[in-house]
Amino acid sequence: MKKTLFIISTALLILTACSGEEEKKQSADQKEQSLAVDKGLLNVELTLPAEFFEDETPEEIEAAAKEKGVKEVKVNPDGSVYYKMSKSAHKKMMKEMEESIVSTVDDLVNGEDFKSFKEISYNKDFTEFDVTVDTESFENSFDAFGLMGLAYVSMFYSAFDGKSSDDIKTKVNLIDEETGEQTESMVFPDVMEEDSKNG
Repeated sequence: MKKTLFIISTALLILTACSGEEEKKQSADQKEQSLAVDKGLLNVELTLPAEFFEDETPEEIEAAAKEKGVKEVKVNPDGSVYYKMSKSAHKKMMKEMEESIVSTVDDLVNGEDFKSFKEISYNKDFTEFDVTVDTESFENSFDAFGLMGLAYVSMFYSAFDGKSSDDIKTKVNLIDEETGEQTESMVFPDVMEEDSKNG
């Protein structure tokens, strides 16, 4: 467990652009930035948190959105991004993200990078994953990085599906291949935030 948390927190430090000090300086509005989704009769309007676009310029954000069939794109002063798209474009985007999660699961189990993962099952809305692992192999590797990637695509899906920021959680249960027993359970992003504070 401790090794898993260490690996996850290390990955968090690598992937996070903002330091703790910068985070403290953020305004209350930015800290409480939430995802807003308005599913109207014809269109879907999304306001996504700035964290999803940290390494992208407004031009890149707009170009990528237009490619996906988004009608209107606006980068707000706080860095959050407003999208307006047809229901059909939103549905297509959700389908593509669904396929991305399934592909990520397939890569984790059948790819060459993560040897300890043996099987992964998930619920309908991709918020909970049962990950069967060779426990010894998992604990002596950096395969926890794979769990972070899985959690990221899952949370991204939840965001576009209309969940509020507070409700965007992904639960990962580790199951020992030999015994079939659950050895660990983690909730992202909570596990990263807790470990960051404790570190």
